[in-house]
Amino acid sequence: MSRKLAAEFIGTFWLVLGGCGAAVLAPTIGPAGIALAFGFALLTGALAFQHVSGAHFNPAVTLGLFAAKRLAGADVIAYWIAQTAGAIAAAALLFLIAHGLADFDTANGFALNGYGAHSPMHYPLADVLLTELALSFLFVIVTLGAMSPRGNASLAPVAMGLALALVYLVSMPVTNGAANPARSTGVAVLAGGWAMDQLWVFWVTPLIGGGLAGLVQRWLD
Repeated sequence: MSRKLAAEFIGTFWLVLGGCGAAVLAPTIGPAGIALAFGFALLTGALAFQHVSGAHFNPAVTLGLFAAKRLAGADVIAYWIAQTAGAIAAAALLFLIAHGLADFDTANGFALNGYGAHSPMHYPLADVLLTELALSFLFVIVTLGAMSPRGNASLAPVAMGLALALVYLVSMPVTNGAANPARSTGVAVLAGGWAMDQLWVFWVTPLIGGGLAGLVQRWLD
C-alpha cells in the first residue's frame, strides 16, 4: 500500500504541476495548449504508475473504481489523502515559482476553479454543476472502460489522457477545467478566499459523477 500511495502522490503532483503549471506559467499557449498539457501529464503519469497504483490521480476515479467493485472500500480514503496531498504539494511548488512575477495574483491567475463571477465566462452555479457532473461521469466511465480487464490495458493511458484533454477543452470556459477534486483543492488551498468557499462544488459533483460512472460500468462489465 505504501508504494501505491507514493505512486498516487507523485502522479497527482505531476498532473497538477504539468497542467496548472502550463496555465499559470505559459498562459499564452491558450486553452487548447493547456488542455493538452493536462492530457499529456495524465498520459505520461499513467504510463509510469499504472502498474503500481492503477494511476487514478483523481478522487472521482477512485470512487468510480470502488463503485465498480474494482477497489476495496478500505483503500478509498487513503488514495484520496495521497492524491490531495500530491496536488497541494504541486500547487505549493508552482506558487514558489510564480510568485516572483510582479503581476502574479493567486486570486485571479492560479488556475482556480469557480462559478459565477469566478467562472472564466461567468457561468452561473447551475451550469457549472451540470458541466462538472456530466464531464466527470463521462471521463470516469471512459477511464474505467479503458482500464477494464477485458480491454487493452496497455492503451488505457492514451484513452485517459485524450479524454482528459477533451474534458478541458469543453470545460475551461465554464469552470477553468476541473473534473478532479484533488486538482481543484491543490490550488484553492494556496489561494484561499473565494476559491476555498467555492471548492465544495468541485468535490461534490465530480464524486457524484464518478460514483455513477462506476455503477454504470459495473453493469456494463
